[in-house]
Amino acid sequence: MQSSSELFPVALMGAELRGDLTEDVYRLKPGNSPDPSVELVLTRLGCFGAGSGGVPVILVHGSFSNRRFWYSPKGLGLGPYLARVGFDVWIAEMRGHGLSPRNQHYRRNRVADYARYDLPAIAAFVREQSGRAPHWVGHSLGGITLAAALGGQYLDDDHAASVALFGSQVSRVYWPLKVPPLEWGGRLFLRRFQVLSGSLLKRGPEDEPIGLAIESLRWHGLFGRFGDAERDWWAGLADVRVPVLAVAAAGDHQDPAWACRKLVEQVPGAYRHFQLLARSEGFSEDFGHIEMLVSKAAEREVWPLVSHWLGRGCLPERAAAADALVL
Repeated sequence: MQSSSELFPVALMGAELRGDLTEDVYRLKPGNSPDPSVELVLTRLGCFGAGSGGVPVILVHGSFSNRRFWYSPKGLGLGPYLARVGFDVWIAEMRGHGLSPRNQHYRRNRVADYARYDLPAIAAFVREQSGRAPHWVGHSLGGITLAAALGGQYLDDDHAASVALFGSQVSRVYWPLKVPPLEWGGRLFLRRFQVLSGSLLKRGPEDEPIGLAIESLRWHGLFGRFGDAERDWWAGLADVRVPVLAVAAAGDHQDPAWACRKLVEQVPGAYRHFQLLARSEGFSEDFGHIEMLVSKAAEREVWPLVSHWLGRGCLPERAAAADALVL
């Protein structure tokens, strides 16, 4: 595998055969952000003996997580599934997560940095290696970051063939944060910390930089908006010209279905699609926030839906009918 790039420094950290899968691990140093120490790791999965040329898809994990959300040490998960059915799979790990080292200003990291600097660099490298625009799949915070990149026009159709958002929303209201003194007090309190501990909070194996929490407080404040000081990402979604699929789970109490649907409704009608994972839509259960992608039921019912979307640009017939009724 090529271990260099004409875009920026790239190192091939490892090339392994994992059963029937090939695993190549790349470390990127884009140098495109105010913090030049940022390095991002991508894991590329393929099916041994299948050759190259598959449709590229980039998987972006959520908060307190890493590549193992998509790809277990036993070779299970959505990533291996997609590789085995012929896709060129790339699994991104955000700053300080998994194999990606913590950058110098790690505590200040925000979605704004991921969306403006990191995702475009990842997209450019994958396009360079594969020769075509990649598809994207994001879960939870990964999906929010993708929505920010689309709304901020940091990702366009040159670097995104389509985007799928699983359990991603920014519209759930936290009423105490609408009281300015409480929001300001929350910011002052959080600034005392470097990170939010995933293990202490029992949210996952990784920590999150405190900058993300402070940014979220601003979004949900009295006059908050989904954006940064320069751009309104929420308004920018109305200019998206990339197919966007939002998938919500009926049993997801963290990111409820109505809020996930509200996010995709910002995208023009010709480009937006919505799917609810619920018994009422013909699925075997009301999926939860994690179970929508990591469970035996997801393997049977959701992973084929993802493959269909990536390969054909539409939902399966049953799901498409439900999508039309909802939107």
